[in-house]
Amino acid sequence: MSLGTRNSGKLLDRFRTPQAIFRASRTELETAGVSGSVAQSIASGCTFEDAAAQQEKMTQAGAALIAIGDPRYPQLLREIFDPPILLFARGRVDLLGSLALGVVGTRRPTPYGLAVAERLSADLAHAGLTIASGMARGIDTAAHKGALAAGGDTVAVLGCGVDVVYPSENRKLAAEIAAKGLIISEFPMGATAFPQNFPIRNRIISGMSLGVLVVEGAQYSGSSITAKLAMDQGREVFAIPGNITSKQSWGPNLLIKQGAKLVQDWNDVISELPAESRRHLIDKGRKRLESQEGATAGGIQASLGEEPASELGAAARRALQALQVDAAIHLDDLLEKVEDISPSEMIAALFELEMLGLVKQLPGKNFVKVW
Repeated sequence: MSLGTRNSGKLLDRFRTPQAIFRASRTELETAGVSGSVAQSIASGCTFEDAAAQQEKMTQAGAALIAIGDPRYPQLLREIFDPPILLFARGRVDLLGSLALGVVGTRRPTPYGLAVAERLSADLAHAGLTIASGMARGIDTAAHKGALAAGGDTVAVLGCGVDVVYPSENRKLAAEIAAKGLIISEFPMGATAFPQNFPIRNRIISGMSLGVLVVEGAQYSGSSITAKLAMDQGREVFAIPGNITSKQSWGPNLLIKQGAKLVQDWNDVISELPAESRRHLIDKGRKRLESQEGATAGGIQASLGEEPASELGAAARRALQALQVDAAIHLDDLLEKVEDISPSEMIAALFELEMLGLVKQLPGKNFVKVW
């Protein structure tokens, strides 16, 4: 039995509290516009039993329930056309009140897309924005990881229950977000990740955010849908330009043609935010610096990712010069490109570069330089 967002809103407007809805008679519920079968389910107490079961699952998962009237409910989300009446939340609920930016893109990104999503999410999180995304494969996962790597804040908006991990390979990431960030969903505990849920959850990503950054995606992809929702909600739309021969660049390139802000670095996003939001980020950054005043300048520079080139061996330096940010190179091709290095020396050099965070290995013995 499902009321839907709008019917739930109408009932709350009419009866004021959930308790009053459960106490209402079938006739009163039908008068409020609820269909006969749903009204009978609520009046008979079956729905209340479902609510009690949900409460038990929330307790087991350490989740909280944030209603639309709760002061912790995101103000921006409350203002959209069809805000969710309830949000299930697991993690740092205080992040619902932070300044967020949605970062979305394809589930099948290029190495360029992954590098850009991770780097820009890290930079924007370091600037004080909370990175909101959907924890899907590809760009979403890179965005969350980038924010966490920078010690920043991130919110995952799911198309399933907050106690369900989807995709399953993101189990470790989900645990880290629940511990350091926040996982939210309007779908009940235990809800399965049905395909139709994802376009529905996309309006939450854009609705709770100041704007949406699209990294890669085809013309009619989920990320393009999210960008359209952001426009309808009056949010800023940002896009990363891509190779015109790549299908994954079609979506963001088209958005730029239609007026989306072209983004080359994090400041392109910050400069477009409202003045009040920029002041808030400046104050937040100042407080962070004051709390870190014991850190040395050298330590701060190291944390920003200065390449320890002087520490690299000769083989590692040559391998790093041959690698690219925007295109993966297979190990065999790399050996042909860098002459006079044996396979064992190359593997050792790549391992050294990976440990220093300068190179990332992709499936199939492919390697890219970290941007």
